[in-house]
Amino acid sequence: MSVNNPDPITTSEEYARFRSSIPQRKLIVDQSNQPWVVYDAGPRNVRSPIICLPPVCGMADVFFRQMASLSVAGIRIISVEYPVYWTTDEFCDGFIKLLDHLQLDKVHIFGASLGAFLAQKVAERTYRSPRIHSLFLCNGFTDTTAFRQTKSSKTFWVMPAFMLKRQILLNLPSENLEAEVANSIDFMVERLDSLERSQLASRLTLNCSDNYVEPQKLQDVYVTIMDVFDESALSQRCKEEMYKCYPEAKKAHLKSGGNFPYLSRSNEVNLMLQIHLMAFQGTRYCAKDPSLVSPDEVKAARGELEPPETGN
Repeated sequence: MSVNNPDPITTSEEYARFRSSIPQRKLIVDQSNQPWVVYDAGPRNVRSPIICLPPVCGMADVFFRQMASLSVAGIRIISVEYPVYWTTDEFCDGFIKLLDHLQLDKVHIFGASLGAFLAQKVAERTYRSPRIHSLFLCNGFTDTTAFRQTKSSKTFWVMPAFMLKRQILLNLPSENLEAEVANSIDFMVERLDSLERSQLASRLTLNCSDNYVEPQKLQDVYVTIMDVFDESALSQRCKEEMYKCYPEAKKAHLKSGGNFPYLSRSNEVNLMLQIHLMAFQGTRYCAKDPSLVSPDEVKAARGELEPPETGN
């Protein structure tokens, strides 16, 4: 992508409003001395917000449309960009320290692709003393061997940046795309160009090193799985494995949206996120400001709301 031809999303008024209204913070939480990039929107009195984890090529701002919409609805939403971690154990330790730094108890996570995998690993890591109350998994996977790069993942740390970027770009479609999907890819490619070599190498290592989720440790976690039915980097095998691991999970399907539906189909995704979070309204783990939750919303979350009467 040419610097003289920036993508339509980056130059849009809505993105400009996001950058001007929600400040970016950088927080160092462990001995790595590398910062987490954090955007925090919505009521600060909420102690169980939803936290967004981006995919390999994403930065914290890729969820700007979710932050703008959900925060207006009274939901606290935090989007993060994690520093260089080479193992999921390192990531989980850093994420837990971030929660402690932000004085958060149990949270909800919206994870996309690698972010979805890492979200599951955090829930798995903390299952004896839970810190994750629910997961909203977009284009997620449970086993990294599905990408068939476990051997080459050991060499990512020495690869030049252009080779690392090529690993990602090869999985992105470039032909016969509708405008919104094409724009979402352009936006993500621009973010990819902004990532440092070490960030890309570490994320690809996390994405492809031999690793898997132990779903039996997540039985108490409320899960929604969101998939798209059009072309994406995620194989049908990965999708089917997700459903097998979480047979009780709620399903959120989109006919189209590509790899980044939170950008290309943001209205639908935002609605699905709010439906997911409704299950916790009226509890201490509600992501919405309690003063903005109506009695009917609490009844709906508990399944107590009676259907409206109909005329004869």
